[in-house]
Amino acid sequence: MTTAAERGSGDFGSMLKAAREKRGVSLRRLADTTKISVAALEALERNDISRLPGGIYSRSFVRSYALQVGLDPDRTIERFLEQFPEAAVAPGHALAEQQQEEEEHDSNQQTAATFVRLLVVSLLIVAGLVYFGMRSRRSAAIPGAPEPAPATRAAEPPAVAPESPAAVAPAPAPSRPSVPAPPATASAAPTPAATTASAGPVTGAGVPSGTSSDPADRVTVAVVATGPCWVSAIVDGERRVAREFQTGERMAFELEKSVVLTAGDAAALAVTINGEEARPLGRAGQVVTVRVTPANFKAYLAAP
Repeated sequence: MTTAAERGSGDFGSMLKAAREKRGVSLRRLADTTKISVAALEALERNDISRLPGGIYSRSFVRSYALQVGLDPDRTIERFLEQFPEAAVAPGHALAEQQQEEEEHDSNQQTAATFVRLLVVSLLIVAGLVYFGMRSRRSAAIPGAPEPAPATRAAEPPAVAPESPAAVAPAPAPSRPSVPAPPATASAAPTPAATTASAGPVTGAGVPSGTSSDPADRVTVAVVATGPCWVSAIVDGERRVAREFQTGERMAFELEKSVVLTAGDAAALAVTINGEEARPLGRAGQVVTVRVTPANFKAYLAAP
């Protein structure tokens, strides 16, 4: 049943504001709870949907608002679309939902891969602990286990040398000039090895330089708001931003696989890719979602 707050006077924004004030909820508290900016909430109460991102994002705003002030979310969304039919999902925007599902699927796969890697590392650590534990117990059980002690003591002859003055005298014998020669030959041996190492195409990590990531494979997408604009960016399966940009605000994303970029006002968001100007995303007031990858980013560049 529709409540009095929902019926209101036909003014959707006033209905929302009345429900919020009845609950005694401030705009700041509502913004902290819904993660929606105060400016967007105020615009919603003023019926200024031009400040909203449009499509499914606007409906998400309305649903979050309704849940926090005690309104029926489904009925509130119906009232919203009745008063603002232009706020319905833009043509072709269903692709954004599909792309978001694909990104969520990729993210789930990455999470599963990370879990498997952690499990393998944990098993290796446990196996190492078991191995060294069994080895220490085995060494304690064998009567000849003290053998490592002589080996340790064998490494301590310098401490015995001062005890016998006779041993000290032969050490600096000048009659052995040939003894330094082998060290000279031994020290010369590493020189070819060092030359060989420096001549080979090997990186600092010991990996051939041919396997290092090619800078051409890295794509940097930069955006700057030429006017108030809602911006959402999912980079390599991770959401980096989803909020309203003010005029002049900019942000850059470096991607390996893809970036799914959504602009609430296509004409209010300028894009550059690897420092080159991209073509306009769309018309003023149009909600546009694009997917940029290292394979297709050149298609978005402006014609020379």
